[in-house]
Amino acid sequence: MEDLLQVGVISNTHGVRGEVKVFPTTDDAKRFKKLKTVLLDTGAQTREMKIESVRFFKQFVILKFQGIDDMDAALPFKGKSLLVRRQDAVRLKKDEYFIADLINLEVYDDADQLLGVVTDVLQTGANDVYAVRMTDGRELLLPAIKECVLNIDMEKRLMRVHVMDGLLDL
Repeated sequence: MEDLLQVGVISNTHGVRGEVKVFPTTDDAKRFKKLKTVLLDTGAQTREMKIESVRFFKQFVILKFQGIDDMDAALPFKGKSLLVRRQDAVRLKKDEYFIADLINLEVYDDADQLLGVVTDVLQTGANDVYAVRMTDGRELLLPAIKECVLNIDMEKRLMRVHVMDGLLDL
């Protein structure tokens, strides 16, 4: 499992005082209020950034990092991911999983036949949908509901599912 989890992507600078506009990739953008630091993924390495202030604007989080005091200093961060260490991540409830942990899970049907692997998790609002690349190359879109997802075993890295009538016909 990944040790670092993405919580946002810096979309642009914000104003002239070094703030950045962050598109949150976490379910709860308010979690940024509790974070003291984040890791900036520069591509070559990660850099720990101390958060000086947090505010919200529309669907974005506006962050001010300590020591970044003007727009020119913040500009290189545009397009970079913000990460947290797993131990600093939000606590999950029973039967909740980080998307990064679901990717590449092997998916078996209720007859114990390998269907494929999870390639993506689509967040639709009503419920998540697991995109499964099947062994024959097709894609199966599987709703993340208890009638379809029977069991997820993170230790064995597998998901057991029931494919409802019609899902394979598409």
